[in-house]
Amino acid sequence: MQKENLIKEKTFNFALAIIELYKICKSQNEFILSKQLLRSGTSIGANVQEALAGFSEKDFLHKMSIASKEARETQYWIDLLSQSQLVKFDEIKYKKEIQSIVNILTSIVKTLQDKVKLKA
Repeated sequence: MQKENLIKEKTFNFALAIIELYKICKSQNEFILSKQLLRSGTSIGANVQEALAGFSEKDFLHKMSIASKEARETQYWIDLLSQSQLVKFDEIKYKKEIQSIVNILTSIVKTLQDKVKLKA
């Protein structure tokens, strides 16, 4: 499977998991950090989708870079929720998956940046 298809599938499934975590947060009366997490966690896949529909390599790179930034922000919110102990959840599951997504997006972005530099 190509990285682009893998990342599309992983980010969609991760968004579904983030929605579940958001529900857990709400049920435990956490409403502030969870909204940030919901926004950034679902934005990753949305930006990947936009990248795959991009008009050019430059557009693709730009959208994948945004997805990468959103993934790192999501990682921050998961760490904050975990360390603050505001909510009880299976943080290992989320931490492993977001790290995997960050690694894949970083690889895609770096590979394409190198490719674009070679063309310049």
